[in-house]
Amino acid sequence: MKNQQLTTVIAELKRLAIERKRPLWKRVATDLEKPTRQRRVVNLWRVDQVAKEGELIVVPGKLLGEGELTKKVTIAAAQYSESARAKLAANGSTLMSLTELTKKVPDGKNVRIIG
Repeated sequence: MKNQQLTTVIAELKRLAIERKRPLWKRVATDLEKPTRQRRVVNLWRVDQVAKEGELIVVPGKLLGEGELTKKVTIAAAQYSESARAKLAANGSTLMSLTELTKKVPDGKNVRIIG
């Protein structure tokens, strides 16, 4: 995600947090504002360990392809590796941008942050 895109996403998340009174979006925006080195890095094995089948997952950082994913989930991440993308596609899971997630679930219900 480029800096201009990231700035736009952060502003949108903060706006949603205020309008919808959802601290989830504020938390994601705050995590994305951190320097790249301090952002979360999550491997697929961790998602598989924590997530439930069909769950919506937010990774406010980078999603890496280490490990296997046995559950079908929807993941929105700021960044992701090509191996993570390939493994999600092979599993039948969905990978979306944070902007797509905020449009799909603006109130943030049933969304889990993993990191």
